[in-house]
Amino acid sequence: MLLYHGSNLDIQNINLAMCRPYKDFGTGYYLTDLQTQAENMAKRVARIHGGTPIVNVYEINDSFLDSTELRIKNFGRYVSPEWAVFVMNNRSRTFTDYQNSACNLDNKYDIVAGPVADDSMAMLFRQFQNGLIDFDMLTKGMTYKKLTSQYSFHTPRALQLLQKVGVL
Repeated sequence: MLLYHGSNLDIQNINLAMCRPYKDFGTGYYLTDLQTQAENMAKRVARIHGGTPIVNVYEINDSFLDSTELRIKNFGRYVSPEWAVFVMNNRSRTFTDYQNSACNLDNKYDIVAGPVADDSMAMLFRQFQNGLIDFDMLTKGMTYKKLTSQYSFHTPRALQLLQKVGVL
């Protein structure tokens, strides 16, 4: 299986210390199996930070999500209430229950897989957190979102599964 990371850099060595916090699945190195999604991210990163859009390409065993050696949280391809709570907790700068299984702020999961929370999802999360909509409305608002995917790698053990095969 190929995974793609959109950037403005040809990343030779992944440094988890350089990854930003408060992302969907916590601090980690994010990839997708959708080349177009990575290309769009590379364009966005280059537009914001300068440089040229670059897609880093990695190969990984097709069954990596079935590993019993790593702690893996897999939400599948579709948004769900469980996924929404997980993303909201990881994005929150005030959430402090790190031991909670509904967050990865402490990197309890080596790898997390699931859909991307795009800008429209972020707006729904804010409305829910501000009490403007209830959980049922949040869930209904998540129902018809276009397919996206992300795989986040949070530990050196998880990163060892990735073999860089080039750039696009």
